[in-house]
Formats: sequence, C-alpha cells, structure tokens
Amino acid sequence: MKLIYIVEDHQVIREGVRRYLELAGYKVIGFGNLASVREAFRITKADLLIQDVMLPDGDGFEFVRQLRQDIDIPVIFMTAKIAEEDRIHGFELGADDYITKPFSPKELVLRVQAIFRRVDGGKETDKGRKHIYRADTGTLCFDEVEHKVSINDEVIPLTAAEWRILSLLIENSSRILPRAEILKKCFDYTSESYERIADTHIKNLRAKLGPYPWIETVRGYGYRFIGYPIEGNL
Repeated sequence: MKLIYIVEDHQVIREGVRRYLELAGYKVIGFGNLASVREAFRITKADLLIQDVMLPDGDGFEFVRQLRQDIDIPVIFMTAKIAEEDRIHGFELGADDYITKPFSPKELVLRVQAIFRRVDGGKETDKGRKHIYRADTGTLCFDEVEHKVSINDEVIPLTAAEWRILSLLIENSSRILPRAEILKKCFDYTSESYERIADTHIKNLRAKLGPYPWIETVRGYGYRFIGYPIEGNL
C-alpha cells in the first residue's frame, strides 16, 4: 500500500483529502505543520508528498528544496498561490504536479493515480540495460537496472520527473521531441500554457548533467538528445 504524506494547516482540507485518498486505497498521514512532517521523514520515507506552501512554521517551497537534497520522492504542491511564477518555481524544485485551491478532491486523486502509474510504469518497462553515451569529454551511463544516471562515473541525482524526461529523450534520440509531446508522455499535460514546465525541467536536467552538450534545443520545435552511443552498451 502506497504511503502518502499531506502537509496542510487547514484541518478541513487536510481531512477531506485524506478521506478521498484512503477510499482510493492509499495509506495517508496528515500534518498541520512542517516540523511534524520533517520528523516523520526521519522515521519513514513516504511514496508521495502533497505539500501546501504557506504554513504557520515556514515555507513549503523551501521545505521541499531542503528535502530534495536527501530524498527523491514525487511531490504535488497543493496551494492557493496561483501566479505563474509560483507554479514555475514549484516545478523548478522538481515537483511532479501543482494544483491550486480551490480544487476537486476527485481531481487530486486522479493526479495522484497518474503519478504512481508513471513512476511504477517506468520501473515495469525498464529494459534492464545500461546505455553509454559520449559528448565531448563526458561519458553518460544511463542504467535502467539500477535506475541511475552517472556522468564520468559520478552518480547524478535526478528527480522522478527528470528521469522520465531524460529516458524519453534517449529513447527518441533520433528525432526532435516537441514540448507538447514531452508534457503529454511525461506528465499527462496537454495545455500549451504548461510548455514552460518542459523548459524548466530541461534547464534543471542540463544543470545536473554538467557542461556537456547532451540536450540540443531546436528553436520553434523542442529538444533532442545528441549524445552518441559508444561500444559497451549492455
């Protein structure tokens, strides 16, 4: 049974979401502040975090930023902050989704289910291979067995969303992937208003993958993985 943590200081919202998710078959623990969920993570890692932003003892964005330094789990921001810059900031922190209040609890359940399908589906479809690529002096190993990426033998920590995007780019390295296709296949988004989210994740990926030209921007179209395969792919 998947374990979900909800951090929301409004008790009615927190309990309403908890009940809907429990009816959908998840184990759910709710927290009214950051201190309590921080302590919970020290004991047990959840499978998904649903995180409010404005809390009595701190900022949810900052909490997730700190959490990401040690733990990689899917995150949904659930907040009243509706400005585009806030949404973009949430995805810059590696969020898998961002839902604004007021919202339908049924919609939230569907988004949770979609995230778990993507995460678990990615594990099920791994081909059990290591793919090795070169770009300039960089060597990238994309290990589907261990679910790890390394550059010059240094493991690069990727979020679940970043892994899905890189996997999609590598799988389709012979062609340009439009932003809309990345959004649809990796996030189930279809609206053009979300295209900046693809740009944000690509920016984060490039920062983590170092100075080597792994991902090419094709202006007006999208992105393409341009590392070339070398002998040793297993």
